[in-house]
Amino acid sequence: MTNIRPAGTRIRSTEGRGRVYDSILDTIGNTPAVRVHRLAPKHVSLYVKAEYFNPGSSVKDRLAINIIEQAEQDGRLQPGQTVVEATSGNTGIGLAMVCAAKGYPLVIVMAESFSIERRRLMRFLGAKVVLTPRAAKAMGMYKKAQELAAANGWFLAQQFETSANADIHENTTGREILADFEGQALDYWVTGYGTGGTVAGVARVLRKHRPQTQIILSEPDNAALVASGTEQARDAAHCPTVSHPAWNPHLIQGWTPDFIPWVLQEAIDHHLYDRVLPVTSQAGIDWSRKLASQEGIITGVSGGASFATAIEVAQSAPAGSTLLCMLPDTAERYLSSPLFADIAPDMDAEEAAIANSTPGYQMTP
Repeated sequence: MTNIRPAGTRIRSTEGRGRVYDSILDTIGNTPAVRVHRLAPKHVSLYVKAEYFNPGSSVKDRLAINIIEQAEQDGRLQPGQTVVEATSGNTGIGLAMVCAAKGYPLVIVMAESFSIERRRLMRFLGAKVVLTPRAAKAMGMYKKAQELAAANGWFLAQQFETSANADIHENTTGREILADFEGQALDYWVTGYGTGGTVAGVARVLRKHRPQTQIILSEPDNAALVASGTEQARDAAHCPTVSHPAWNPHLIQGWTPDFIPWVLQEAIDHHLYDRVLPVTSQAGIDWSRKLASQEGIITGVSGGASFATAIEVAQSAPAGSTLLCMLPDTAERYLSSPLFADIAPDMDAEEAAIANSTPGYQMTP
């Protein structure tokens, strides 16, 4: 009997990458830009850059490898030296992966407010995780990491200040975007910020090679540090000295600490974005769930927040516009967060009814 496939389906096959890899670290980057169909307004083409295709499942793998390899090259990091960093989680996971592959001990400092899965992933990768009080905010974990580095002679990764952060996005992420959209329009690029490395590095490339692309920066509506116009107090080493007055607690983990990072300051000072738009934490949760359930795209709250902003931009964009939205990470490191609060582990009434609709293999009440 001949197999008949519905019109539009494809026979899928794979032929391999044409190479083998010497290290898991060699697989960082070259993440795909994927078109969104059901959720995108019909008059535009909307794509997402799925950074969860990185081996550590987030965009922060890029800066983690560059921080470590730059420090190796210039002698600031010696063989066997302990690395220490303050992070909300994704940079810590990326650093834990890199340090495990290269043989460096790692100590991560993280506020207790961030998701438990992140701590467990870092410990799973061999890192030590030191917690700081929720009330001390990101500034508390930041200063604790500085204390530990100074007291023990450890290498401080300094993701919020190092030039290695934006540089890797200029050299990889930005170039990937140029290559992926070669020969076609790219009218808008949408991103949020944590350290600011993604927006600063990619914007260097887009301003030079795609000056017509509008760069849209997003931040939490109740922690609108950039939109406030209020400068960040810093010391001579560009480190923040106090929390920014515009900051308030929000649910978009990985975005917008309670200070403006020095890496982000480049984007502010050099006007590397065209607009900054606010987004609510709830919108980040809602759109993350919609991307999963209606597009099969798995991203966290920060990805949902970026996508919510992209939808807002798309709705008023001229017909035929093309947009690209950054999705920084995967949803699986938010299992204990409000993102999954309504996702029950047990069967609901409808699922139980399905299970009981045939006589076999029913669960015992």
